[in-house]
Amino acid sequence: MNPTIRIKLSFMMFLEFFIWGAWFVTLGTFLASNLTASGSQTAAVFSTQSWGAIIAPFIIGLIADRYFNAEKILGILHLIGAVLMYQMYNASDITVFYPYVFVYMVLYMPTLALVNSVSFNQMKDPEKEFSTIRIWGTLGWIAAGLLISYYFHWDSQEGTGAGLLKNTFLMAGIASLVLGIFSFALPKTPPKVASGEKVKVSELLGLDALKLLKDKNFLIFFVSSILICIPLAFYYQNANLFLSTIGVDNPTGKMTIGQASEVLFLLFIPIFFKKFGFKKTILVGMLAWALRYVFFAYGNAGELSFMLILGIALHGICYDFFFVSGQIYTNSKAGERFKSSAQGLITLATYGIGMLIGFAIAGMIKDNYALTEGGFDWKMIWIIPAIIAFVVFILFALFFNDKTKPETNA
Repeated sequence: MNPTIRIKLSFMMFLEFFIWGAWFVTLGTFLASNLTASGSQTAAVFSTQSWGAIIAPFIIGLIADRYFNAEKILGILHLIGAVLMYQMYNASDITVFYPYVFVYMVLYMPTLALVNSVSFNQMKDPEKEFSTIRIWGTLGWIAAGLLISYYFHWDSQEGTGAGLLKNTFLMAGIASLVLGIFSFALPKTPPKVASGEKVKVSELLGLDALKLLKDKNFLIFFVSSILICIPLAFYYQNANLFLSTIGVDNPTGKMTIGQASEVLFLLFIPIFFKKFGFKKTILVGMLAWALRYVFFAYGNAGELSFMLILGIALHGICYDFFFVSGQIYTNSKAGERFKSSAQGLITLATYGIGMLIGFAIAGMIKDNYALTEGGFDWKMIWIIPAIIAFVVFILFALFFNDKTKPETNA
């Protein structure tokens, strides 16, 4: 790949995930401290990510893949996103904030596929080249967290109390403006589908792959993928607020340990697949979800703070060993004809349906364990997703019997 193009793609990926990490990690804390949102209101805001994931295939399939270059759509969406971020920055009430965040996530989620399309279009060997580009996205997410905690100190006890967390939207908006303008300088990525070709909704949503559910093992994996997203939603929605309220210093910066862990454990997936197969690999990921929440339930900001750090560090195993392993397993079961549809179906099941259910449950549990004198019974809020993750672990261990060892090509 041309070095100039590599630099452009890396910068694009860095900004793409810097934008997301700049506001989404601290969103729960912002909603509670700045907008006094309830658990159900917080759940509704986080659920906009799921609605974005559900709607994204239509934007990509009906517009980007048929009529316009991917880099131009990427630029337009991020320019609009910059305006919406500024409106979120100015919002002083949850009812004003919600419409802006809803529209933003509907427009942002398609950009995740667009940056991949722009990248893949420039690669001769994506399996070898993509990871060196994609890692800049993780670095962008980490950079945002480090800036919030260690440079700006927006997530300090004084910062959240003074309402400084709203500045995260301003930072994300500026980055979105930069990426929006920069996108027009990216390599041209023309539409992949002829504009006159008929569109099938089943293809856009990956429903063509539903016939894979006739395989009992794939059906169990599919249902497990939805269920494990319930404890995942608890982490996204509550982790930063939890760490902030119990007095952990620089919580957003410390949460970047999870992304560093994600990069590290990604390297172990081929080893686990080769030695233990898919079932044991994914079971380790499920068990890690239960274990991390036990650490959160019994850890504290004092002498047991190491339990909180371990819980954050387990993110790499939680995410990679389940979601990345699941993508590889899905690819191996789908065959050439249904590979794209199958991945789309799993994305719809997890980030769409699963997370939508998860955010709603997390919101209800948070409201249920709100204390009358203020604050929350965090022990119970974390024990519940730990139990859910452990139940999914047991069910998967008992009923999933596929002993294949999919090739990772990693």
